[in-house]
Amino acid sequence: MEKKSQHGLQADSEQSRSTRQWLSRSFAIVLAGMSIASLSGCFNSAPKKPSAQPNLGGEPEQVVDSNPEHQPNNEATVSSQQLNAPGKEYGDLWARLRPQLRLGAIDHPRIQAEIRRLQHSPSSFYALISRAEPFLHHIIERVEQRGLPAEIALLPAVESGFRPYAYSPHGAAGLWQFMPATGRSLGLRQDWWYDGRRDVLAATDAALEYLERLNKRFDGDWLHALAAYNAGGGTVSRALRKAREKQASTAFWDLDLPRETDHYVPRLLALAEVITDPGRYGLALPSLENRPYFERVAVGSQIDLQIASQLADIPLQDLLTINPGFNRWSTHPEGPHHLLLPISNAKSFAKSLAELPPEQRLRWKHHRIAKGENLGRIARAYSVTIKAIQQANNLNGHNIRAGKTLIIPLSESIASALPSRKLGVSRSRVRYQVRKGDSLYKIARKFNVKIADLRRWNRVGRYIKPGQRLTVFVNPISQTL
Repeated sequence: MEKKSQHGLQADSEQSRSTRQWLSRSFAIVLAGMSIASLSGCFNSAPKKPSAQPNLGGEPEQVVDSNPEHQPNNEATVSSQQLNAPGKEYGDLWARLRPQLRLGAIDHPRIQAEIRRLQHSPSSFYALISRAEPFLHHIIERVEQRGLPAEIALLPAVESGFRPYAYSPHGAAGLWQFMPATGRSLGLRQDWWYDGRRDVLAATDAALEYLERLNKRFDGDWLHALAAYNAGGGTVSRALRKAREKQASTAFWDLDLPRETDHYVPRLLALAEVITDPGRYGLALPSLENRPYFERVAVGSQIDLQIASQLADIPLQDLLTINPGFNRWSTHPEGPHHLLLPISNAKSFAKSLAELPPEQRLRWKHHRIAKGENLGRIARAYSVTIKAIQQANNLNGHNIRAGKTLIIPLSESIASALPSRKLGVSRSRVRYQVRKGDSLYKIARKFNVKIADLRRWNRVGRYIKPGQRLTVFVNPISQTL
C-alpha cells in the first residue's frame, strides 16, 4: 500500500407461466391475474445492469439499484435485506461471496491478461486459496457488516498473497500491507513486542476503514479508491486533475497511473472473476466451509506463546500464523490480552489456561553475571537477542555488573528461529487435502517440490489416502498473483 461480476436482476420467468394459468380460471381470478401481471411488467421493465456471468449453483441473485444517478458506474448498491443477512444460509464460503461481487468491468483487456496469468500457474492459485483459508471468513464478515463490495475481501491476495508475515521492500507489512506511518495514522500500534499492521483483527478493521475513507474521497468510485490504496490518494488525485485539464476520460482505465497500479486493480478484478466461475478458466477452487476458522480467546495477561500453543494443543507455527501481530516470544505485557485460536481448540485452551498457575505463564531463567561477561556473550549462550535481555530487565544500555542477576526469556530462542516467522521471505506453509487419484508424485509436481520433502514434512511413507491433509512448503516466487 502506498509503496508501493456484476450480477443483474433476473427476469421472473415463472411469472408469465403463472399468468397463463390464471387466465384459464374464472373472470374474477382473470382480473386478479391481469393485475399481478401488470405489476410484474412494471418490475421487469426496470433497466438492468449487464450480468458478467450467469448465476452459479442456484444461488440468490443480488438485487441492485440500477439508476446511474444513484451510484458510480463501477459499484452496485446492495439491498438492506442483504446487508442485514448474516450469510449463514450458505454452506460454502464461495457461494456466500459470489452474489456480493459487484465491481464489474470484467471484459477489459487488462483483466483478461491477469486471468491468463492465473491460468498459467494453477498451483500458485491453489496455494493462494489455501493460505487464505484461515482469514477469509472473518474478512468477508467484516466486509459484509460495512456493506462493501465483496472484492475487497480478496484484496489481501493482491497485497500480500494472504501471507501474514509478508514484508515489502518499502516496509509495508501484514495481510493488508500497511506502511508504518499509514498504520499509525489508523491507530495500529507498532513497538518491539507487537506490530498491529500484522494483527489480523486490528489490521482488517483499519484497512476497511481506510478504504471507506478513500471511497468517500473519490466520490464513491471504488476503482479510484482501490488505486489510491495502492499508489496513494495524492497520486490518484493528480491523475484525475490532469485528465480533467485535458478534458479526457477520468475512468480508472484511462488515467495516467504508475505501472504497478495499472496492474493492481485488474489483478483484483481478475481474481474475483475466476472465483465467480473457476471451471470456465480451467482452474480448481477448493470448497471452503462457511464457518469461522478461529475464535478470539481472552488470556487476561502476558503469556508465553509456546506455553499457549501447548495449552491449545496446536503446533506453535499454527498459533503464530493466525497471531502474527506478536513480534516476540510472548504476548505484549500491556496487551492486547487475547489470542486467536482454531475453533476446535478454543474451549479446551480456555479451560487449561484457567488451571495454569500465574507464575507458569512465562518461561524464564535467572543468570548470575560472571566477571568479564557482557550482554552479547550472555545472549549467545542462551540463543536469545540482546534486545530481549534488555527488555526483560529494563536495561537502557549495555552496562551490566558482575554478581548481579539477569532474567533470561527462554522462549526468545525458540520463537525467533521459527520458519513460520520467515514465511514472508522464504517458503509459505500450505495445507493440502488429498483427493481421489492423488499421489505423492502428482502433489509434488503440483507444488513444484520434491517427493522426499513431502514425505519428510508429513512423516508419511509411499502411500496416502483421500481426505488426508498434508503440509507443503511452497516457494513464494511461484505464488505471486
